[in-house]
Amino acid sequence: MTQQNTIKIFEERKVRTLWDSDKEEWYFSIVDVIAVLTDSPNPRKYWSVLKNRLKKEGSELTTNCSQLKMLSSDGKYYKTDVATTEQLFRLIQSIPSPKAEPFKQWMAQIATERLDQMQDPELSIEQAMLDYKRLGYSDSWINQRLKSIEIRKDLTDEWKRHGLQEGIQFATLTDIIYKTWADKTAKEYKQFKGLKKENLRDNMTNKELVLNMLAELSTKEISEATTPETMRDHMEVAKQGATIARNARVELEEKTGQPVVTPLNAKNILQLKVEKENGEDI
Repeated sequence: MTQQNTIKIFEERKVRTLWDSDKEEWYFSIVDVIAVLTDSPNPRKYWSVLKNRLKKEGSELTTNCSQLKMLSSDGKYYKTDVATTEQLFRLIQSIPSPKAEPFKQWMAQIATERLDQMQDPELSIEQAMLDYKRLGYSDSWINQRLKSIEIRKDLTDEWKRHGLQEGIQFATLTDIIYKTWADKTAKEYKQFKGLKKENLRDNMTNKELVLNMLAELSTKEISEATTPETMRDHMEVAKQGATIARNARVELEEKTGQPVVTPLNAKNILQLKVEKENGEDI
């Protein structure tokens, strides 16, 4: 199934969620929800005790809940107890909290927003802007990131038009683009930035995003102009497009004396931003 991990905000508290596009269903981290509703210092223990009580009462709710991999605070993905919207509504009934009703309304709003976004893609872009903003990204970075999504889609649409398949063919061409302009495959690039399953582009600096956009835009333009026929042709086009970005990168590095490709990731960048705003030495 196709899944997308996201973070939603309820009263300035983070709740990890996952959207299953095949089932068109939201999954919520139960521990995060308990933390929001109870303000418990140990929501995992609270959930453990609640699970045992529900089992003794004969409730099938805990049995029906799933475990899915979600991003943890250490940047790694772990299996996490999750519940669908329907399951969570039932679970909340077992948690005495003055926040229960506002939280239910918030959940219903999320479900409605997702349905609206499926009908109007522009709303998805607006939601993405809000999500990035809440996570602390700067306006300039957000604008670049959203533009990079548009350019990437234009390129993959061009590949699809030529009959290329998502998966290994897209990954191969993407690796050629990265390797040519950044001297690293996608895997090497992520390792360089200390990433696991996180999205590489979400962890690029503005300069990296701009040059990657140039590489992908150039590849798409050359493909439209030359109409490659075979996979080998597309590989050559990807190299040509990315070479334009590589030349720009080399010239920029020569002029500034600073590397464009850096080990900085989103966590580092946001921390530097906080330190700068607080007037700390960077």
